[in-house]
Amino acid sequence: MSTTLTWLGHSTVVLDVGGTRLLTDPLLRRHAGVLRRRGPKPAVLNWERPDAVLLSHLHHDHAELRSLRMLPPDVPIITAQANARWLRARGLKGMAPGDDGWASVGSNHGTRVRLCEAMHHSRPMPHRPNEANGHLVRSASGVIWIAGDTSLFDGLTELGRDAGGAIDLAIVPVSGWGPRLSGGHLDPVQAAEACARVGARCAVPVHWGTLHAPGGRIYPPRWMDRPGPEFAAALAERAPGCRPLLPAVGVPTVIE
Repeated sequence: MSTTLTWLGHSTVVLDVGGTRLLTDPLLRRHAGVLRRRGPKPAVLNWERPDAVLLSHLHHDHAELRSLRMLPPDVPIITAQANARWLRARGLKGMAPGDDGWASVGSNHGTRVRLCEAMHHSRPMPHRPNEANGHLVRSASGVIWIAGDTSLFDGLTELGRDAGGAIDLAIVPVSGWGPRLSGGHLDPVQAAEACARVGARCAVPVHWGTLHAPGGRIYPPRWMDRPGPEFAAALAERAPGCRPLLPAVGVPTVIE
């Protein structure tokens, strides 16, 4: 079976897997606070009717409340426990997986999601919980690792075991919304190293080319366009068995 992936910019990805639609870190409006979006806002047709939202953490460029409230109120938002409580207090369906670590999503319950480790402790927020996580997805289409915002950590080599099988697809951040990265993020070379440690068969870079601070789009020249191709080049050196995919924003891509 295949997976259809639609990148909507930054860390927002739609995954259609095994008859289930998953939406990651939804930014669905034109901008995110003070951050500017390059290009139009995502088309509703690309993200409507998700079965579940996978939320990595509560930084505003990943958990934008106005975007989350554009979704049906009964859509579960799967995230860490403290984040889920915070979301429920705001009328959203925040939830953490059950005792066995997995949550079944979709009408046929053939797709399962669990949280995995992410190291992202920079820029703590005083007004929101600061827990961070990635996600593992299992379905008839294969195993997907969605890294969330993270730095490299020792447990990457254990993700295949945690997922119950080899990682078929990795969705990894490779940059930020400025030319300089703070701690808790991956640059293109580090993201390629993460894919090598995980043993991923295919990888899609996200968290690049979309958001910028006011005035930040032009300095230094073309900084927004470089991380994706740099990641593909680094992947060829560090994880030659992993195939890079650089989908255009808003264009569905079928991954066999």
